[in-house]
Formats: sequence, structure tokens, C-alpha cells
Amino acid sequence: MFRPRKTVNLLAAILAAGAGLFVLLVSGPGQSNRVIEDKKGDPQRGGYVARLAGCIACHTDFKSKKGFLAGGKSINTPFGVFQAPNITPHKEDGIGRWSLKEFSRAVTEGVSPDGDHYYPVFLYPNYSRMTDQDISDLWAAMKTVQPVAGKSPDHNLGFPFNIRAALGLWKMLFFKSQPFKDNPSKSKSWNRGAYIVNGPGHCVACHSPRNLFGARDISQDLTGNPEGPEGEKVPAINAASLTKNNWTKEDIVFALRTGSAPDGDALGGSMGEVIRESTAWLTDEDLKAIADYLLDKS
Repeated sequence: MFRPRKTVNLLAAILAAGAGLFVLLVSGPGQSNRVIEDKKGDPQRGGYVARLAGCIACHTDFKSKKGFLAGGKSINTPFGVFQAPNITPHKEDGIGRWSLKEFSRAVTEGVSPDGDHYYPVFLYPNYSRMTDQDISDLWAAMKTVQPVAGKSPDHNLGFPFNIRAALGLWKMLFFKSQPFKDNPSKSKSWNRGAYIVNGPGHCVACHSPRNLFGARDISQDLTGNPEGPEGEKVPAINAASLTKNNWTKEDIVFALRTGSAPDGDALGGSMGEVIRESTAWLTDEDLKAIADYLLDKS
């Protein structure tokens, strides 16, 4: 997430002036260009994908103890307060009536089964990079979760951010669902790291600056974000910054596993939660792949 406070008022004015035009231009979400291949999902592997993608940290409110993946966690932004939804297989309040196709479209296109646009706080720009197998495995894992009754509160967003149809134009300008493709000139480990960082692991989403409209500035990927989740500064983790600060591959792996930086400081805030609920659960191979990718200067 991001908190571009200095631009929010200007953005609100621009969107307010164009909100009516947005609605006229965007009459619906359009059709998905991606058709997921019907693969047999592995729920055990899908549990790993859920950790990798940060599903647990976002959709579980540990303070209220509402239930695993039952939603309710608030995400505060300059645009308002978003509420993470219930994604347990409860048929009324969760995603229990969804199909694999509907789940895939939500994850990779940001469109609900009813045809509504999801806000990009649900990181579908990154999840769109996921493989069909990862999506199928994740779906298989979701179906094994204990159903929990209860819907999350509605998002609390002011005008014009509450005009969901306007997200169609945002997508036209800033989003393209595009599965990850290996770079044949790079190693297997590098490609795995690139997939994680830019795809389900969504490191690039938090560690990169945003433009006026809240879209990631891809020309500045991994160079840090002055106002990241909950408003804190997010450091640069590109190769130039990491090597300048003497981070090694072993340092990166150790930090993502334990939450301790090379100087002994604990990685706290939002990153602390990411480590507890995501990276600490990853295999050594995947952590090394992340390090290989981040430290590559080419």
C-alpha cells in the first residue's frame, strides 16, 4: 500500500471533476484476456503459496481473533479505510460459492464474480504474474480452510474514491494482466527470485514509489517508497542500495528468515509482519532466489 499524502487533495479534485466521465467511459469491467488452464490443485503446496503471497497477514485479523482468513483487518490509506474481506469458503460471507475461474479472475484481473472492480489495494497487478499452477494450488488450499461466518465492514472511502466504476479507467491506464515469463539469459534461481519479487511476493509493490494516481512508478522499481504501508518510509532494496549498505546474499536470507538486519536491528513495522507471516515460512531455496535477483546489477 501507499500513502501519498501531499498529492491526495489534488488527486481528489482531479477525480471529482472526472468522476462522471469515468462512469460514462467505463460501463463494465470488460472481459478477461486470460483463461486459466484447468490444473489439479495441490492444497499443501497452495498453503505455501498463500504464505508467499501474504494472504494470511492481510486477511487474518490476529487482534480480534475472528478466525483464520476471515478478514476484518483495516488498511488505512489517504483514500480512506479499506477492509480485508472474508476469504474462507463460507458460502454466504466468504468465497465458498466461487469457481476456480472466478477465483483466478479476481486474483489476476481484479474483478469480482459479480463483475465489480476490486481496488488495487488487493494486489492483483502483482498476482497477475502468477502461474496457473500456483493459482490452482492456492484455490485448492482455500477450499480446505474452516468456513467462518461474518462479513467484513464496508470500505470507508470518501468521494470520489468510492466510485468503483472509475477503477476501470485506472486499469486501462496502469494495469495489464500479464503472467510472468522467464528470462532465458538468466539462471533458474534468478528467474524464481524475479517471479517472487514482482509477482506473488509483491516486494516491488511496497518498495517502489507511486505516481499521482497511486500506480507504481515502474521506472523506479525497488528504489524505496517515502510513504509506504501505514505511512512509514520503506527503504530501497535494489542492487545499488543493497551493495552500498554492504548487504550480502547471506544477509538477505537471514533477514527474511529471522527479521534481523546485518547490524543487529530488528525489522519492525509492516516488514515485521511480512516476515512473521510470510518470508519466515519460505524455503531456503526461495529466499536465496530472492537474494540472487535483488543483488543482480544488470
